[in-house]
Amino acid sequence: MTATSRSGRSAQVVLADIRDTPLSLDELVAAVRDPQAGAVVTFVGFVRDHDHGLAVEVLEYSCHPSAVDVANQLVERLAEEGTVVRLGVVHRVGRLEVGDIAVVAAVSAAHRREAFDVCRRLIDEFKASVPIWKHQTFADGADEWVGLP
Repeated sequence: MTATSRSGRSAQVVLADIRDTPLSLDELVAAVRDPQAGAVVTFVGFVRDHDHGLAVEVLEYSCHPSAVDVANQLVERLAEEGTVVRLGVVHRVGRLEVGDIAVVAAVSAAHRREAFDVCRRLIDEFKASVPIWKHQTFADGADEWVGLP
């Protein structure tokens, strides 16, 4: 889908999804590449082996049924600003092990500054607004939920 900004420039939303299968940085980079873009900026979030000073064994992400719609609304809003060429973001749900990719975002733009700025906003606003919850289990058997309303 393409969104046209007030300035007349347009950006294309190429991907905004939630999946229960492994994610690919290469897929997102290929999706946002465009001859108009001199820069592609990415963010990859991995499951780390610790949190709060405790060893993390496993994470399980779940989401509200509206999560894909909320993700699409966010990406469309950023596209309407017209400062970039293409945008995409995908988050994984289900059981993830340490080292697995949890989220990938990619943005292409004519110049790196715009691509960096929008990619940072994309991932920050995605994490703040898309209803995805993390249940992490620690090596000592303790667990916690993160991101619940």
